[in-house]
Amino acid sequence: MPVIDTHAHVTPERYKQAIRTRGEWYGLDEHPGELGFGKFDISLPDRLAEMDALGVDMQLVTPTVGFYQYANELSKTRLINRECNNEIAEMVEQHPTRFAGMGIVPMQDPPSAIAEMERVMLELGMKGVVISDHVAGRTYDDPDFLPFFAAAEELGAIVFFHQSQDTIIAKRNSRYKLPNAVGNLTERALVYATLVFGGVLDRFPDLKPLLAHGGGYTAYGVARMDKVAGALEAGEGMTPVFKGNDGFSQQLAPSEYLSRFYYDCCTYSGSVLRFLIDAVGIERVVLGTDYPAPMVLADCVNWVRGLPELEHDEKEAILSENPARLLGFSG
Repeated sequence: MPVIDTHAHVTPERYKQAIRTRGEWYGLDEHPGELGFGKFDISLPDRLAEMDALGVDMQLVTPTVGFYQYANELSKTRLINRECNNEIAEMVEQHPTRFAGMGIVPMQDPPSAIAEMERVMLELGMKGVVISDHVAGRTYDDPDFLPFFAAAEELGAIVFFHQSQDTIIAKRNSRYKLPNAVGNLTERALVYATLVFGGVLDRFPDLKPLLAHGGGYTAYGVARMDKVAGALEAGEGMTPVFKGNDGFSQQLAPSEYLSRFYYDCCTYSGSVLRFLIDAVGIERVVLGTDYPAPMVLADCVNWVRGLPELEHDEKEAILSENPARLLGFSG
């Protein structure tokens, strides 16, 4: 079976050309596309050559996260998102055995996000959408987002949660790259908690959420979520330990939802990946590398296959079987 990387980014060529020739693209400068950073400048032929060298047969590609543009004017965000998605679709059309795609959508306006998600799924043939962990501070338990998740479930869209450029840690300490090193992982746990505690997973049981970076601190911290929700207390049901309800609306213990999410394997540690697999189940873990960012999981295929903590069938599941099933390439 082909090796499929489910976590890879693309800075559109049309954006790069515009920056080179006139210094801007729909009002954006070189920063959203992360030009000169990692390998976001890489050409398509060089990308394919690197995939071959790594042993990666296919990438599930998304636009670089700087193009979310949730804080921009809605009309500009719609245009930028549409242009990025069109380029992803062109990549897939040109190389259908090497790329599958997910789009970006203007989450600051859920009706517009739904409309673009329907376009990328039904017209462009993509596999889902990538969205940030929040929308200008609004988390996804906000009722305004319920129609979006209803549409994603109906469309069978993967919803890939991946932070934008700033994370919650930046408000406390922006040194030592902590907004990335700690912030990314914190944001993912917040996504999990708000979707679970807010009852979103109960309302949409067939939703296909994918958490970047191994789900961050989710698997490690979920027992504390169980505790605060009252799931570890004696007796039937759940009585929150602080007595007040605090808005909890989930039907099950928070840890019971671990197997309802997918997680990429971008943990950089065999023992951490082993813990994740044991917590969520091997069938929920897929290859994901964060290519071509500086934090890429280097030499990913050899890394997975060389892990002493994993069995052979687990390695093949992560590299090929689980991604193929997630993308609808197998039963």
